[in-house]
Amino acid sequence: MSADWTVDEAAPKTQAFKIERETHKLEKRLCRHVGQAIVDYNMIEEGDRVMVCMSGGKDSYGLLDILLKMQQRAPIQFELIAVNLDQKQPGFPAHILPEYLKSLGIKFRIETQDTYSIVKDKIPEGKTMCSLCSRLRRGILYRVADEIGATKIALGHHRDDMLQTFFLNMFFGGKLKAMPAKLVSDAGHHVVIRPLAYVPEKDLIRWAEHRAFPIIPCTLCGSQENLQRKHTASMLHDWEKKFPGRIENMMAALQNVVPSHLMDLKLHDFVNLKPTGVPDPDGDKAFDTEEFAVPALPQTVQWVSA
Repeated sequence: MSADWTVDEAAPKTQAFKIERETHKLEKRLCRHVGQAIVDYNMIEEGDRVMVCMSGGKDSYGLLDILLKMQQRAPIQFELIAVNLDQKQPGFPAHILPEYLKSLGIKFRIETQDTYSIVKDKIPEGKTMCSLCSRLRRGILYRVADEIGATKIALGHHRDDMLQTFFLNMFFGGKLKAMPAKLVSDAGHHVVIRPLAYVPEKDLIRWAEHRAFPIIPCTLCGSQENLQRKHTASMLHDWEKKFPGRIENMMAALQNVVPSHLMDLKLHDFVNLKPTGVPDPDGDKAFDTEEFAVPALPQTVQWVSA
C-alpha cells in the first residue's frame, strides 16, 4: 500500500518537474532568438533608449518581457521605455497596462488619442479599419518617440507575421516584400526594430500562458478581422504540420536572396548582361537537381549566457 502511495505522490512531482524543464528551455530559446536577431541586425547599441510599443496583446507583452531579461545580461547599457496608445475604443480597460507596467517598475507612458472616432467616421460600417487605424497610430507613436528621446522603436512582430506579410504582398500586391527586421521610417527620422523576427508565434503563445499576461483583446473596435491574413496564417500553419522545416526554410530564404535569379530589372542588370569568363557560384543551377537542406542561422550571439 505504501508503495502505491509513493507512486501516486511522485507522479505530480514528475509532471511539475517536466513542465518546469520545458518552460526553462522555452525561455532560453526565446532569449536566444531575440539575442541573435539583435546581433545580426545591430538592433540595439550602447546608450540606446528603446521605446517598446505595447498594445496589450501577447506579442508586445512577450517582447517587453524578453527585452527586460536581455537588458540584465547584455554586454551593453540601454534603456527601455514602454509606450501604450489608448485609442479610446469602447470598453478598452485603460487600467490594465498602467497597473502591469507599474508592477514591473519600468518607465512607461500612456498616450491617449481618440483615433477610434476618426476611423469610425472615415471607414464605412462593416469594412476593416485596421489600415487607417495603423497609419494614425504609427504617426502618433513617431511623435511620442521624438518627445521621449527614443533612439529605437521596438515593435512586437514575430517570424510568422513576417512570413504572412511576404505571402500577402506576393499574392495580392505583386511584390516580393516582407516586414524587415530593421528599417528607417518613411520620413527618415526613426529606426524601427523587430527583435522577435526569429521567434515563432507558437512560442509566444506558450510564454504568454506561462507568464499569465493580462491580455487585452484586439477586437474592441468591432472591426472585421483581416481575412486574407487569417487565410495565409492558416496556410502556413498547415505547411508547418505537414512539412516540418518548411517555415524555417522560408525564413532563411528571406535572408538569402539571389537577385540574378529573379526578374527585377532594378536589382540586376539583365539588359546589359554579357559573358564575363568568370565562374558564377549560382550560375544556371536552376536547371540542375539539388539537395536542399535547412541553412543554419549564424551562431554569433554574445547577448545570451551559455
